[in-house]
Amino acid sequence: MRQLKLSTAFTLMEPGPVVLVTTHDGKKHNVMTISWTMVMDFTPVFAITTGEWNYSFAALRKNRECVIAIPTVDMLDTVVGIGTCSGADTDKFSRFKLTPVKGKRVRPPLIRECLANIECKVIDIVSRHNIVVLEAVAAHLDAARKEKRTVHAVGDGTFVVDGRRLDRRKMMAAKIPYGV
Repeated sequence: MRQLKLSTAFTLMEPGPVVLVTTHDGKKHNVMTISWTMVMDFTPVFAITTGEWNYSFAALRKNRECVIAIPTVDMLDTVVGIGTCSGADTDKFSRFKLTPVKGKRVRPPLIRECLANIECKVIDIVSRHNIVVLEAVAAHLDAARKEKRTVHAVGDGTFVVDGRRLDRRKMMAAKIPYGV
């Protein structure tokens, strides 16, 4: 084995998929790209990493709600584009031709073009590590959508696309329904 530069070790463990997170600041909707996410609990509780540098963070902190929208591989250029501009001076829904859909439990919109949308409430912000902890309050899946493959950021500007699913639920005695 060859030694790996420690500053790039995170590229070996990047989670996924890359998601879009919508917020509402009281005046307008915004959307940001987030690649650092994790499942914290099956209840379900999730976490994303963002902070003061991100325009959407103020809305997350103030209004304490968002939507995690899960895009598919056919949306990769849109996902990257969203992540390379700021909602401070760009209407991203308009620029990237995204269709906002009213949620059931939160003010930020779902994104019609995405495979799935999870409405969430902020339940904690761990400032030291820029972690926003989210509790899901509603979830939506577009089962009719043909493209279901998600993208995962490697962390260096490259992405990996989900492939074929390998089912080991019986072996693991899992009772969790996998709808995606």
